[in-house]
Amino acid sequence: MEKNARAKRISQGTNKAEANIHGLYEGASSVARRVLESMQALAGTTSCKGVQISELEKWAKANGCWIEKPESLGIYADRGSENEVYVSHDGTEVIKYNDFRYSDDNLEPFFERYEAQNYYFPYCGYNFIGMGRNRDGKVCAVMTQPFIVAEREATEEEISNEMNRMGFCTEYEGECYTNGCHDIYDALPNNVLLGVDGRLYFIDTIIYKSSKDNISIYRKQSPRF
Repeated sequence: MEKNARAKRISQGTNKAEANIHGLYEGASSVARRVLESMQALAGTTSCKGVQISELEKWAKANGCWIEKPESLGIYADRGSENEVYVSHDGTEVIKYNDFRYSDDNLEPFFERYEAQNYYFPYCGYNFIGMGRNRDGKVCAVMTQPFIVAEREATEEEISNEMNRMGFCTEYEGECYTNGCHDIYDALPNNVLLGVDGRLYFIDTIIYKSSKDNISIYRKQSPRF
């Protein structure tokens, strides 16, 4: 009886934490969407990225999810094209400070990408935990992912086989994968790991809703080009 009660309390605590994380994501996406809709109504434009970021900073500070010091979460590990990466103090998570590089003129693609990552790759999905500034002083979304214990980077053949198995085919000479709903870029060996459990982990891809314009947007934003 005592064990069952303890298990129930643990379960309730876990559910509460997950609900809180999901609530933060919903709150942030609502702020960004509200700004976008206002700008479209008032000025007929979707160019509102700067305003959205400013409003998200205010929202995070007002709601207790502004993270002042990245070092409070973990130890600095690396810097990628869009993410400043830390490893949690207990080694179970990576923390990513995302500077919205791959959102063009508004942040809608960022939130769509977050949901797509968690849908297609739930075993290495994101948890949105707040906002903060990276080492360059840019306001970022702060997210966690599970720390993957990897055997090695995946090969291009392994990645292609897995994407095909999931219903994606290649476009633009293999530069992206698409299923007609989403286009996935940067599914490259340095962004896909082969775990010690034999599973492929797509830890850092770029996902857009399918559109013929995506290739030019991606090439404009990616440091690879």
